[in-house]
Amino acid sequence: MRKTQILDSVPTPDGGELVLTQRDDLFTIRVDGVDLMSNRAHGSEEELARLGFAVLGPCSAPRVLIGGLGMGFTLRVVLDQLPPGTGAAVVVAELFPAVVGWNRTWLGPLARHPLDDPRVRMVEGDVGAVLAASPEAFDLVLLDVDNGPHALVIGSNRHLYSRHGIQTLHTALRPGGVAAVWSAGHDVQFADRLHRGGLEVEVHQVRARADGKGDRHVIFLGQKRSDDPR
Repeated sequence: MRKTQILDSVPTPDGGELVLTQRDDLFTIRVDGVDLMSNRAHGSEEELARLGFAVLGPCSAPRVLIGGLGMGFTLRVVLDQLPPGTGAAVVVAELFPAVVGWNRTWLGPLARHPLDDPRVRMVEGDVGAVLAASPEAFDLVLLDVDNGPHALVIGSNRHLYSRHGIQTLHTALRPGGVAAVWSAGHDVQFADRLHRGGLEVEVHQVRARADGKGDRHVIFLGQKRSDDPR
């Protein structure tokens, strides 16, 4: 077994450090020494997309927004589930340009180079800004930018989980659209805010690994009513 190697590191806006490491075939992204994700435990990131599509139901040419590129596993599931030969499209918003670069180099093979797909438009910036600029633009919004509504990678992400942020999310969804939010654990207050924000809410526990093992993570699902007047 080789020693853990730091492949790259970049500062965060809060003065922390985002680091990509490798040990043998294990890649890990950490912030300030805390693991955010690895290529050995990405089952819940994949379930984020699968559950979102399951609640959305049939949609001929869905428009999807992914907040947080990670290692590309959520994006890969989205691309594999999009109906072929349609106008389906995916926007990916990633705050850290370095993460985009990592997915074009070291991490690209892990999810079969999803950024090379012509249906993908990459936005290097805050997903909250994309939502605010996109009224009724998306059928499915998948958010995986933090370890949960209170376990933030950077402090400015707090707005995504606030009442105002949920209203922005609601506005960005088309009627019948679905938002799915990844979290390391349950948060009753956040689920309540989603409900008060006009979304029909489901909460699912999923395993961290695709083999059904590992930690339990939580996916919050909120669907905008198809007859929503707002």
